[in-house]
Amino acid sequence: MKHILFTGGGSAGHVVPNLAVMNALKFSHRVTYMGTGGIEKTLVGDAGFEFFEIECPKLRRSFSPENLKIPFRLRRAERTALEILRREKPDLVVSKGGYVSYPAVWAAKKLKIPALTHESDLTPGLCTKLIAKKCAYVLTSFPETAEQFKNGRYVGSPIRREILEGERSRARHKFGLSENRPVLLVLGGGSGSKALNDAVRRNLGVLLPQMQILHLCGRGNAADERRSGYLQREYERDMGAAYAAADVVLSRAGSNTVFEILALKKPSVLVPLAHASRGDQIENARYFERQGLVRVLSESALDALPDAVLSALRDEALRGRLKNCSIASGTENVISVIKSLLRSE
Repeated sequence: MKHILFTGGGSAGHVVPNLAVMNALKFSHRVTYMGTGGIEKTLVGDAGFEFFEIECPKLRRSFSPENLKIPFRLRRAERTALEILRREKPDLVVSKGGYVSYPAVWAAKKLKIPALTHESDLTPGLCTKLIAKKCAYVLTSFPETAEQFKNGRYVGSPIRREILEGERSRARHKFGLSENRPVLLVLGGGSGSKALNDAVRRNLGVLLPQMQILHLCGRGNAADERRSGYLQREYERDMGAAYAAADVVLSRAGSNTVFEILALKKPSVLVPLAHASRGDQIENARYFERQGLVRVLSESALDALPDAVLSALRDEALRGRLKNCSIASGTENVISVIKSLLRSE
């Protein structure tokens, strides 16, 4: 049985697409994971996979004295990754990016173990740029991103099967939502979005006469707000049901979430993260806005949230474009590349 070691972390966006591929391979391959003690350890542990923990430094984009320690901490992370790969002997290393990916791919190169990485965003992240030449392929969610690498290959965005298998009536029943009124699903990312949470709650008086709201607000962000038709959840494991219940989605513009929304053909209003970001969410959102597949609202314009959501919900032309767009899960494409690399070993 071939052994595939996955890596990636720092945010759920670097882990969840890996899990989509891992779950599809776990019955035919030995599947393990290398990451830090952060979000990846929790998500991968909950999914039941063997996990190897390393400590890895994160580069801060603004000047920080902590950056001076990076060379020493990175060398230690590389040694740990090398020890793990020598001991576990994976046949392939699969990276999803994030700073934790670098030591694993570096060690794989040292040990002549093939590696590949997947880049979710339109513009490659720093880690992808650093490890690209150490990988057999740089797989991408966007076709234009693949063109930036000699070994680039467009495969789409891996999406968990359960995301695509929700059923509307069952989902409405699960959440106690009426079949007869539209539902707005609000997503703020894994930790929630204060800007979106505040804007939605500020406009409940305008929104609730028009629709029901399923608000996934992030852990610790629930408010003492009890109104008919307004349901808060700090976290929802069954995202397939959450999507299936929805007629329109209000969300940040992380790449994985946007591809899920588009694969499910849901009208959406995207509010990209503008601060504490390298601008990837803005680029992702504007890319699909130019194709007429999403509506985009800046944080500075959140007072217009009710009009934007209602407009997206009622836009039949938008629904037509979504129905005809070809975006689908890239999970099988990624698996195909993985299997071809394993066969060539």
